[in-house]
Amino acid sequence: MAQYFTNNDNLKSEFRTITYKHGDELTNFTSDLGVFSKDKIDYGSNLLIDTYFKFGRKNVSLLDVGCGYGVIGIILSKYMGTSSTLIDINKRAVHLASINIKNIGVNAKAFESNIYESVEGFFDVIVTNPPIRAGKQTVLTILLDAEKHLAENGELWFVIRKDQGAKSIMDSLKNTYDLEVLEKSKGFFIIFAKKTLTSS
Repeated sequence: MAQYFTNNDNLKSEFRTITYKHGDELTNFTSDLGVFSKDKIDYGSNLLIDTYFKFGRKNVSLLDVGCGYGVIGIILSKYMGTSSTLIDINKRAVHLASINIKNIGVNAKAFESNIYESVEGFFDVIVTNPPIRAGKQTVLTILLDAEKHLAENGELWFVIRKDQGAKSIMDSLKNTYDLEVLEKSKGFFIIFAKKTLTSS
C-alpha cells in the first residue's frame, strides 16, 4: 500500500468532499485517495487549528509543511488572515490543495517540495502535522530545519501524539527552540516553539 507521503502515479481517483465547520459556517474541501486522512479531517489537525485560533497571530505569513489537501493552511488563511504557503512531497496532495485554494478563495498557494527543498524566504509561522509514518528522522528534519525558514520572532506550531514520541521529540528540539505545550487532548499535544536566542 502506497503511503500518503509518497507518489503513486497508478493510483486511481475517487474524489470526495470533506466539510470543515467553524461556528455556523461550512468550508468544503475536495479530497481523494492517496492523501492523509482522506475521509475526514483528523483530530490532530482540528486540534492544531482550534489552538491556533485561541493563541495564534493574525495576518502573518505562514508555511504549512506536509499540507495534504490543504486544511490547516487554508482554514488559517480564511479565518486568521494568514498569507499561506502550502507544501507537500505528494503531487496529488498539492493538486488537491491548489483546487481547494481556488474553490475556497483564500490568499494561499501550494507547490511540491521535499520538506524545505523548494522553499524560499522566511515565514512568521510554520505549522505542521508531521508524517509520523515517514519515520522519526523525517519528522525531526521537518521540525529542526523549520528554524532555518523562520523570520525573526518566528514560531513553529506542530501536533504530535504522546504515544508517537512527543516527549522524545521535544527533548530533541530543546536546544533549538523554547518549547511550550499549548494544548493536550486525547493523547495529542499541540506544541509551540520559538527560536532560542542562542540558535542560529
